[in-house]
This record gives sequence, structure tokens and C-alpha cells, in this order.
Amino acid sequence: MSTPSPYIVGRIPKLPPKYALIVMPLLMSGMMSGIICMVNLVRALGWSRAALAAWPGTWLLAWAVAFPTVLLVIPVVKCITGRLVRRS
Repeated sequence: MSTPSPYIVGRIPKLPPKYALIVMPLLMSGMMSGIICMVNLVRALGWSRAALAAWPGTWLLAWAVAFPTVLLVIPVVKCITGRLVRRS
């Protein structure tokens, strides 16, 4: 097996582990808001050029709300999860 590369792409180094606390919510909120926006637009407008044209702006607005919201609710979700899930 080969060792993993210390670079993201080219010569751009991977971020230190401490950034996982920001990168994971950033990526998750971006993907979730993008998917949800597309589902809602297709539901409202059907598969159309109008839906595809409206999606980027709608998604960016939703992401701007979703990311800080995720950062705020993560501690609450961790607490609730700790009460619901038994540790090994």
C-alpha cells in the first residue's frame, strides 16, 4: 500500500487536524443546502432551465445561513446524541 499524500492537490498541503472542526461542517452544510435547494426548486419549477438558473444563487444564500447554523447547533446535537447513544 502506498502512503497517503501530504498534499490536497499539486503542492497545496493538507490542513492540520485542528481544522477538521470547521472543514467538516463547511462541507456538510454546503452539500446539504445544495441538495435541498435543488429538490425544492425542482419541486416548485419542475426540471427546467429556470430551476437550473435559479439554483446557484439560491444555494449560496442557503449555505450562508446553513453554515453558521450548523456551527451553533453542533454542541446541542452532540449533547443529545450523548444522551441517546450508549458508549462502548
